[in-house]
Amino acid sequence: YVNAKLIIKLINNIANVINADKEANKLLSVHFMPNYRVTMAESIIPATDLSEQISTAGTEASGTGNMKFMCNGALTIGTMDGANVEISEEAGKENMFIFGHTEEQIAKLGHGYDPFAWAMKDKDIKDAVQLLTTGYFNVNEPNIFESLRRSLFEGGDKYFHFADLRMYADAHASARSLYKGNQDEWNRKAIINVASSGKFSSDRTISEYANDIWDLKKCPVERGNGNETALQDAIKK
Repeated sequence: YVNAKLIIKLINNIANVINADKEANKLLSVHFMPNYRVTMAESIIPATDLSEQISTAGTEASGTGNMKFMCNGALTIGTMDGANVEISEEAGKENMFIFGHTEEQIAKLGHGYDPFAWAMKDKDIKDAVQLLTTGYFNVNEPNIFESLRRSLFEGGDKYFHFADLRMYADAHASARSLYKGNQDEWNRKAIINVASSGKFSSDRTISEYANDIWDLKKCPVERGNGNETALQDAIKK
């Protein structure tokens, strides 16, 4: 919980630096949306172009947020984890931006995994780590993110961030290239995602629960007589 709050703090600190930089903010802006809830999702989800579903393979039970983004035409960038697997089965991996080690590969990596070695062998990752550990984003708050650093290195990086990070960056580059370079193809993939999202509708889910779990049969409802409803008729009987 403490680290989760620190990550939010780090996001906001990064936002303060980037959004105030006249060169950087032409290319990127960072915003943390507090108190995420249904009413906020009703605006965010339909407006999203790229849905980030980036849990380490084997760690996500299965959420539904990625399905909502898919139904609204967002393309998914993510690992083969949770419901991303089902989305890929419906829409096809070629209409997503899949990256990262599989659950089986993660299990093998766990034996002798050295996060420091992974971080230091990639210049971009090394530079990012240095920004975190040298206080670039917390000049007036020394060592405030020390526990995050420890969780990545002394703590063994249990979510294998460094093992997947280069592949994540490459997948992002592919998404950016397509979005900026070929809007027709991007739109085609978005339409395929929407057209393939029927499996995730509440109608299909409720029907399966009724048949496979509750063993309920369809019950036709007769129209009410006059102004009375069928329910009122049933109550009288």
